[in-house]
Amino acid sequence: MMKELTAKEEEVMRYFWDKGALFVKQLLEFYPDPKPHFNTLSTYVRSLEEKGFLSHESFGSTYRYYCVISEEEYRTGTLKNIVKKYFDNSYLSVVSSLIKEQDLTVTEVRELLDEVEKLHNKQ
Repeated sequence: MMKELTAKEEEVMRYFWDKGALFVKQLLEFYPDPKPHFNTLSTYVRSLEEKGFLSHESFGSTYRYYCVISEEEYRTGTLKNIVKKYFDNSYLSVVSSLIKEQDLTVTEVRELLDEVEKLHNKQ
Protein backbone atom coordinates (compact mmCIF):
# COMPACT_ATOMS: atom_id res chain seq x y z
CA MET A 1 0.00 0.00 0.00
CA MET A 2 1.30 3.42 -0.97
CA LYS A 3 2.21 5.79 1.85
CA GLU A 4 0.23 9.00 2.11
CA LEU A 5 1.88 12.35 1.60
CA THR A 6 1.44 15.43 3.73
CA ALA A 7 0.29 18.58 1.91
CA LYS A 8 3.86 19.96 1.96
CA GLU A 9 5.34 16.68 0.66
CA GLU A 10 2.80 16.62 -2.15
CA GLU A 11 3.70 20.23 -2.99
CA VAL A 12 7.38 19.23 -3.25
CA MET A 13 6.51 16.19 -5.38
CA ARG A 14 4.58 18.40 -7.83
CA TYR A 15 7.84 20.20 -8.65
CA PHE A 16 9.59 16.88 -9.31
CA TRP A 17 6.67 15.63 -11.44
CA ASP A 18 6.64 18.88 -13.42
CA LYS A 19 10.38 19.59 -13.70
CA GLY A 20 12.08 16.17 -13.52
CA ALA A 21 15.32 15.49 -11.60
CA LEU A 22 16.40 18.33 -9.31
CA PHE A 23 19.01 19.30 -6.77
CA VAL A 24 17.47 20.78 -3.59
CA LYS A 25 19.09 24.11 -4.54
CA GLN A 26 17.21 24.06 -7.89
CA LEU A 27 13.98 23.08 -6.15
CA LEU A 28 14.33 26.08 -3.85
CA GLU A 29 14.56 28.40 -6.87
CA PHE A 30 11.06 27.37 -8.06
CA TYR A 31 9.43 28.51 -4.83
CA PRO A 32 7.95 32.02 -4.70
CA ASP A 33 9.05 34.44 -1.99
CA PRO A 34 9.14 34.06 0.92
CA LYS A 35 11.06 30.89 0.06
CA PRO A 36 11.21 28.00 2.53
CA HIS A 37 14.56 27.43 4.23
CA PHE A 38 16.98 25.15 2.34
CA ASN A 39 17.17 22.74 5.32
CA THR A 40 13.36 22.53 5.50
CA LEU A 41 13.14 21.54 1.83
CA SER A 42 16.02 19.14 2.26
CA THR A 43 14.12 17.44 5.11
CA TYR A 44 10.98 17.05 2.93
CA VAL A 45 13.04 15.60 0.08
CA ARG A 46 14.74 13.06 2.38
CA SER A 47 11.34 12.12 3.83
CA LEU A 48 10.01 11.58 0.29
CA GLU A 49 13.00 9.37 -0.43
CA GLU A 50 12.36 7.32 2.74
CA LYS A 51 8.71 6.90 1.68
CA GLY A 52 9.85 5.59 -1.71
CA PHE A 53 8.70 8.52 -3.86
CA LEU A 54 12.17 9.84 -4.72
CA SER A 55 15.63 8.42 -5.17
CA HIS A 56 18.94 10.16 -5.80
CA GLU A 57 22.19 10.04 -7.71
CA SER A 58 25.41 11.47 -6.28
CA PHE A 59 27.30 14.35 -7.84
CA GLY A 60 30.36 14.76 -5.64
CA SER A 61 29.09 15.76 -2.22
CA THR A 62 25.61 16.69 -3.43
CA TYR A 63 22.58 14.66 -4.53
CA ARG A 64 20.23 15.09 -7.44
CA TYR A 65 16.81 13.63 -6.67
CA TYR A 66 14.39 12.08 -9.14
CA CYS A 67 10.89 10.56 -9.08
CA VAL A 68 10.44 6.87 -8.50
CA ILE A 69 6.64 7.08 -8.53
CA SER A 70 4.81 8.93 -11.30
CA GLU A 71 1.96 11.32 -10.61
CA GLU A 72 -0.41 8.84 -12.28
CA GLU A 73 0.75 6.01 -9.97
CA TYR A 74 0.28 8.30 -6.97
CA ARG A 75 -3.23 9.33 -8.08
CA THR A 76 -4.25 5.72 -8.66
CA GLY A 77 -2.83 4.63 -5.30
CA THR A 78 -4.52 7.53 -3.52
CA LEU A 79 -7.85 6.72 -5.13
CA LYS A 80 -7.54 3.08 -4.06
CA ASN A 81 -6.77 4.20 -0.50
CA ILE A 82 -9.82 6.50 -0.44
CA VAL A 83 -12.11 3.77 -1.78
CA LYS A 84 -10.77 1.33 0.81
CA LYS A 85 -10.88 3.79 3.71
CA TYR A 86 -14.18 5.56 3.09
CA PHE A 87 -16.23 3.24 0.90
CA ASP A 88 -15.49 -0.21 2.35
CA ASN A 89 -13.46 -1.07 -0.78
CA SER A 90 -16.59 -0.78 -2.93
CA TYR A 91 -16.34 1.16 -6.17
CA LEU A 92 -20.11 0.73 -6.51
CA SER A 93 -20.49 2.75 -3.29
CA VAL A 94 -18.20 5.43 -4.75
CA VAL A 95 -20.27 5.73 -7.94
CA SER A 96 -23.50 5.69 -5.96
CA SER A 97 -22.19 8.45 -3.70
CA LEU A 98 -21.08 10.51 -6.70
CA ILE A 99 -24.51 10.18 -8.27
CA LYS A 100 -26.20 11.33 -5.06
CA GLU A 101 -23.72 14.03 -4.06
CA GLN A 102 -22.95 15.50 -7.47
CA ASP A 103 -26.53 15.38 -8.70
CA LEU A 104 -25.52 13.55 -11.89
CA THR A 105 -28.14 13.39 -14.61
CA VAL A 106 -29.34 10.13 -16.13
CA THR A 107 -27.54 11.13 -19.35
CA GLU A 108 -24.24 11.56 -17.47
CA VAL A 109 -24.64 8.17 -15.79
CA ARG A 110 -25.33 6.56 -19.19
CA GLU A 111 -22.17 8.22 -20.60
CA LEU A 112 -20.21 6.84 -17.66
CA LEU A 113 -21.61 3.34 -18.30
CA ASP A 114 -20.72 3.64 -22.00
CA GLU A 115 -17.14 4.49 -21.08
CA VAL A 116 -16.92 1.53 -18.70
CA GLU A 117 -18.31 -0.80 -21.40
CA LYS A 118 -15.77 0.50 -23.95
CA LEU A 119 -12.91 -0.09 -21.51
CA HIS A 120 -14.22 -3.54 -20.62
CA ASN A 121 -14.58 -4.50 -24.30
CA LYS A 122 -10.95 -3.45 -25.00
CA GLN A 123 -9.75 -5.86 -22.33
